[in-house]
Amino acid sequence: MAIFMARQVGRASHCVEEFSVDTLSLPGFEAPVSAAAVLPASRDVRHEALAARIPSTIRMGTSSWSFPGWAGLVWAEQYSENRLAQHGLAAYANHPLLRAVGVDRTYYRPMDEVALRAFREAVSSDFRFVVKAHEWVTMAQLPRHARYGAHAGRPSPHFLDPEYTTREIVAPLVAALGETLGAVLFQFPPQDSRTWGGSETCGRDAIAERLGRFFDALPSDVPYSVEIRTAQWLTPEYVDALYQSGVSHCLSVHPRMPTLQAQAALAAKTFSRGIVCRWNLSGDQAYEAARTRYSPFNALVDEDPATRNWIARMALRGGELGYPVHVIVNNKAEGSAPLSIIEVAEHISSR
Repeated sequence: MAIFMARQVGRASHCVEEFSVDTLSLPGFEAPVSAAAVLPASRDVRHEALAARIPSTIRMGTSSWSFPGWAGLVWAEQYSENRLAQHGLAAYANHPLLRAVGVDRTYYRPMDEVALRAFREAVSSDFRFVVKAHEWVTMAQLPRHARYGAHAGRPSPHFLDPEYTTREIVAPLVAALGETLGAVLFQFPPQDSRTWGGSETCGRDAIAERLGRFFDALPSDVPYSVEIRTAQWLTPEYVDALYQSGVSHCLSVHPRMPTLQAQAALAAKTFSRGIVCRWNLSGDQAYEAARTRYSPFNALVDEDPATRNWIARMALRGGELGYPVHVIVNNKAEGSAPLSIIEVAEHISSR
């Protein structure tokens, strides 16, 4: 089915020696390795065995990948953040348990098709990207911040704008990523829903109506997921609107949101198109405090076996039902996203 049809209601550490670009090449690439290349850490047979025991429909990954502290875990040595951001994806995808990744940079600015194709060419067809939509689509009122330029403090010119979303976000993603597009993630930061309707009298009920109209106007047959950070928005009406438009609610581990169990109990019927779970923050920490506490993200600092276990159970249940499952873990969850994923994989394989 063509994707540009309107959506119809109801569809759901160790170091390595310097290498010679004349003698070394990465698997799957014909061209020799450039001086900017990033080498993966040696594959651990224990991780390969774990990966073999996880259902193929369950894919786990981290929120972005440009972290020098992952040397020995993901990278062969410590590279700069910029080098990892530009050249690290192929090495990241070499890890047997990292079969997905969250692309966060697109939240601040859409990426063009050429840049997105470079992502696709760095991974196998079995890999999946969970890509954030541009924040201008998910914020009714833009914050007073320099990055918004003349729009700072003013209504977003593209809030829930299906034409802009299709042209600048969805179409490039579909064209460039193809089957590796796991989900387009619409993250709605905390905001006063009264601004959604352009008047002070517009309340929570407007959320369901406007979300439904927005998603029904987007291209069909594209996996969409909605992550909210305002607990009061998680209502039966919100869930119904997503369900009728074939959109999933993203399960979010975040201090602002109810437990994963509570979210799943209410929003389960939206999962038939796929399950997206994002383990963002644990406990009551603020984002910046967690980043300071956990940097350089090479160790588990605040372990949370209960959340690991619940995510494992959820992923297995989704796999049993035949749903594609994408679990994205942030370094701020326990201290090191790759190590958290290994632990979740252990829980899955032991059940």
